[in-house]
Amino acid sequence: MELDVRVARLGSRVLALLIDVVVQLGVALVLGAGLSLLVLALPTGAVDAALAGGFQVLFLVLVLVGYPVVMERLVGGRTVGKLAVGLRVVRADGGPVGVGQSLTRALVGVAVEWPGLVLPLLSWAASVTVMVTDPRGRRLGDLVAGTLVVHTRSAQVWRPLPPAAPALRAWAGTLDLSRVDDGLALAVRQYVDRLPQLAAPDRVRLGRELWAEVAAVTSPPPWTAPEWAYLAAVLDERRRRAAHRLGRTRAATATLWPELAPTPAAPPATPLRRAAPEPDPVRR
Repeated sequence: MELDVRVARLGSRVLALLIDVVVQLGVALVLGAGLSLLVLALPTGAVDAALAGGFQVLFLVLVLVGYPVVMERLVGGRTVGKLAVGLRVVRADGGPVGVGQSLTRALVGVAVEWPGLVLPLLSWAASVTVMVTDPRGRRLGDLVAGTLVVHTRSAQVWRPLPPAAPALRAWAGTLDLSRVDDGLALAVRQYVDRLPQLAAPDRVRLGRELWAEVAAVTSPPPWTAPEWAYLAAVLDERRRRAAHRLGRTRAATATLWPELAPTPAAPPATPLRRAAPEPDPVRR
């Protein structure tokens, strides 16, 4: 269960588009130079108007359609602009985007969004309106292809866990946490971390779902308490055991290989003071 996903809005997507446009211009210059060399290598008169038109269409397809499709396929739903801004294209259900979906997004974008070969000004206004009004910030290409653009960098502040109640802490100490894997622990950690920002219906629903997953691999307590309190106690106990294992590993390492043990810091040097002069036995 992923709780820390933010959909990309108009500002971040426009910034990624501007970066991609610059990259596409560079790709166009390289392809244009290669195409010119190819034409010069052909015999004189071999390139007629039809062949030149075919080269132009191929050139536009490679730059406008091939670039996003190939990049999203090779870099996991990201182009250069999305990498720079921290965005990723995923399916509407959160899965990885496919080639067909990337191709659909690119074709719709070229036709009615950017550069918008069909009624550019009208299509641009329609695209911006759709992105602003859609609850998940999707553009026309996303709606047609069934995709979504999300942020890959979290904007949440990582806060310490709330302290667990003594009774819950003692109960958590008896649990077998071997089946609480890292993915489930991370989902619980994100839920507890974002608890103050969640509205009441979502907070209760997510808490119950996560607690059901945790209880399925541990055991429920014999009394009633809020779900977040159970989850915080399980996380606290899991962190305590991990710290204990780390301490034992370090102690064993120091015993077997003393040279690898961290050197204790030297005590601060005591500043030397000049001794007081001894009294002169002659002078009184």
